[in-house]
Amino acid sequence: MLEQIWERALTTQPAPSPTALLVLALLALLVTWSPVGHRVVRHLVTLLHEAGHAAVGVLAGRRVHGIRLHADTSGLTLSRGRARGPGMVLMLLAGYPAPALVGLGAAALLSRGYAVGLLWALVLLCGVVLLLVRNVYGLLVVVVTGAGVAVLSWLAEPRLLSWVAAALVWVVLLAAPRSVVELQRHRRRGARASDVDQLAGLTGVPAVLWVALFWLVTVACLGAAGWLLLR
Repeated sequence: MLEQIWERALTTQPAPSPTALLVLALLALLVTWSPVGHRVVRHLVTLLHEAGHAAVGVLAGRRVHGIRLHADTSGLTLSRGRARGPGMVLMLLAGYPAPALVGLGAAALLSRGYAVGLLWALVLLCGVVLLLVRNVYGLLVVVVTGAGVAVLSWLAEPRLLSWVAAALVWVVLLAAPRSVVELQRHRRRGARASDVDQLAGLTGVPAVLWVALFWLVTVACLGAAGWLLLR
């Protein structure tokens, strides 16, 4: 079975036409920027956000003890190491750009026809995150996401999988800047415990500049991914 999965993942599929990709982008925009739709896709974005924290935390030499995903779409990555210093800064920096960077990498795969490979990469990511999740709701989110994508990747026709993969890519790319906008909205309402506030405390750089940086990175990834898909 693993050999069959590997073979399917390395096989290219017919990509949707530019017109279809634009239609999918518009639908993804309507979903990610509507209150109800954003709340649904935010679970996937939070999963990628916390996975970004965890991955960079490990690379920066911190000991990552677990990830928590909550029903209000918030998340938390638990780690041990110096409370200050480059490692902590890098780990905090990784969260908000992570979904956009994943979306850009996924767009690169999709542009080369590896729709199934992209979906199985998401399943693999869910499997890794599953080992780190430390609460029941988080387990539910990761299992449902990973199992749903795995079943679809195994049973659906290649053309349908290309459409599904393209829709997921657009959703992640468009939800990433939306999350940064939501971050700033929460800060205006008085919330002061976010990644950017912690970065401000560690570096002395104002939180609003970190918000601007995250927004620029997510929008740049969206633009680059759009160029890859529609060129």
